[in-house]
Amino acid sequence: MTDRYDVLYKVVLVGDLGVGKTSILQRYKFGVFEENYKATIGVDFTVQTLTIDNKTVKIWDTSGQERFKAMIPKFYRDAHAALIVFDVTNTESFEGVGKWLQDVNYFSGLRTTSLLLGNKCDLINERKVKLCDAQSFALRNDMLDVIETSAKENSNIDEAFLQLSKELLKREDYISLGSMRPSLTLDNSSPAESSWWGCC
Repeated sequence: MTDRYDVLYKVVLVGDLGVGKTSILQRYKFGVFEENYKATIGVDFTVQTLTIDNKTVKIWDTSGQERFKAMIPKFYRDAHAALIVFDVTNTESFEGVGKWLQDVNYFSGLRTTSLLLGNKCDLINERKVKLCDAQSFALRNDMLDVIETSAKENSNIDEAFLQLSKELLKREDYISLGSMRPSLTLDNSSPAESSWWGCC
């Protein structure tokens, strides 16, 4: 299937293994939730688009498995934005947010907009990470915001993607997009091989 875009942004979705990245994308893309997703292997990715004022965002989902670390620079390269996900019931996943943010900023090569997502907020009795702590981290690190989500209950999923997309459009003057009106074919090639980006 071929789609045409007025403007294309690259948005990466990252976070520790098991925080619910794939669940978030599946909920957003297909409106479904499954209790037991298999872990994403390597840099397997799914694609989703959101159109605002005829401008389109493309999202890649990647795993957090360290054995595929060599592929990380290619995955992040030229990313305009990142959704960094942690699990509100898992303190270690929140402690790992700093590493993900550092990788995004280091490898992207652009002025990257980052939004922090605290997933699994429906598990009220299992919460380990306070919202105020996540808000403090986001503020200290110049992140756009922190939004608590639940892929299971479809809470704030659409809102997160919409907020990030609107911010990208606001910051367009600060991002060198060049002339990107490519005709795209979405296939199963890896991010390193994909030709959607339209420039070298």
